[in-house]
Amino acid sequence: MNDAPETPPQPPPADAGPPQAPEAPAPAAHAPGTFEDASSQALSEALHSSFRVIKVFMIGLTLLFLCSGMFIVEPNEVVVKLLFGKPEGTGKDQLLQPGWHWAWPYPINEKVRIKVGQSHTVSSTTGWYQVTPEMAAANAQPQALGYLRPEADGYTLTADGNIIHVRATIKYRITDPIQYAFGFTNVTEVLTNIVNNAIFHASARFTADQALYKEKTAFRDAVIARVQEKIEAHEVGIALEPSDVETVAAADVRDAFEKVNQMEQARSSEISRARSYQEELVNTALGQSNAIVNAGLVSSNRIVSGVQAAALAFDDQLPQYVENPRLFQERLLAARLQRVLTNTNAKFLLPEEFSELRLQLSREPESRESTPIP
Repeated sequence: MNDAPETPPQPPPADAGPPQAPEAPAPAAHAPGTFEDASSQALSEALHSSFRVIKVFMIGLTLLFLCSGMFIVEPNEVVVKLLFGKPEGTGKDQLLQPGWHWAWPYPINEKVRIKVGQSHTVSSTTGWYQVTPEMAAANAQPQALGYLRPEADGYTLTADGNIIHVRATIKYRITDPIQYAFGFTNVTEVLTNIVNNAIFHASARFTADQALYKEKTAFRDAVIARVQEKIEAHEVGIALEPSDVETVAAADVRDAFEKVNQMEQARSSEISRARSYQEELVNTALGQSNAIVNAGLVSSNRIVSGVQAAALAFDDQLPQYVENPRLFQERLLAARLQRVLTNTNAKFLLPEEFSELRLQLSREPESRESTPIP
C-alpha cells in the first residue's frame, strides 16, 4: 500500500477544447534483457547441435581413415610396405606374407605388391619380322618381296654371314622380391635387353643352317645359357623356367633353305639306309664265317679225337701183335667180316679147296612175306 499523498485533480485550462475520450492504454514492451537471453540460448543450442554433428562426422572420418589402412595379401604374392618411400623392416621381415595386414594410408605408407607365386614372361622380337594382328591370328609368315625392310623387320646375323629371324620367349619366377622390385627402375626393360643380347650373341656363333635346322636345340640352349649368365651377373632376383626360342629363315631365301634342308634329309636317309645295309651284310657274313669256323673246329676236334683214339687203340694192341701176328690178323679179319656180312642178304661159304665159283646174276629175287599193316 502506497502512503504517498494523492494529488487532487486539476481543472482543465480555459483555452482547452471540449473534453475528449480517454486514450487506450499502449501495450507493455518486453525488456531488452529478456530478448537477448532467448537469442543467446537459441544460438547456443544451434552451436551445440552443430558441434555434435561435426564430432560424429570427425569420428566417422577417423574410423574410415584407420580402416582404409587394412589390406589383404593374396596367396600368390608378397607385399613390401614403404614408410615415406623406404621399405620397413630388415631381411625377410620386409616381406608381408599372405593374410590381413594394416598400414597407414598414402602418403605415409605405400604398398608394393610382387607376384612371386606365378610365372612371368618377357619376349624379345628385335630379330623377328613385323607381324600384323591378322598374320598373328592366322600364324602366317610374310611373303617374299625381293628386298629387305630393316625399318619394319628385325634380323640377326649368323656366323656364316646369313640373316635369319629369331624370337625368344623367356619365362621366369621371382626368387628375390626385394632385389627384383627395388634393384632396378624398370626390370622388364632390363630383362628385354638381356634377351636381345643373348639372341645376337648366339646368332653370331651359329651358322644359318645350324640355327634353322641342324642344331636348333643347341641354339636355343645357347640363348638361354646367355640369359642365365646375364641375370646372375646383374643379380636380377629371378630363376628361369623352360623357355622357347624360334628361328625362321628370311622370306626371300626361305624356299632355298627348305630345298637344301629337304636334300640334306634325303641324303641323310640314303646314308642311313646304306649304313644299315652294310651293317646287315657285315653281320650276316660274320655269322656265316663264325658258323663255318665253328663247324671246322668241331670237325677238326672230332677227327683229332678219332685219330688219337685209334692211335691209342693201336698202341694198346701193339704188344699182342708183336707176340702173335697171325692171331692178330685173324681177329681183325673176323671183325671186318662181321661188319661186312651184317648188312648182306646172301652169303656164300666156300671151302678152302674149292677153286671155282659160279654166280647166277639174273636169278629171281627171294620172296619175302609182307607183314600186313594194321
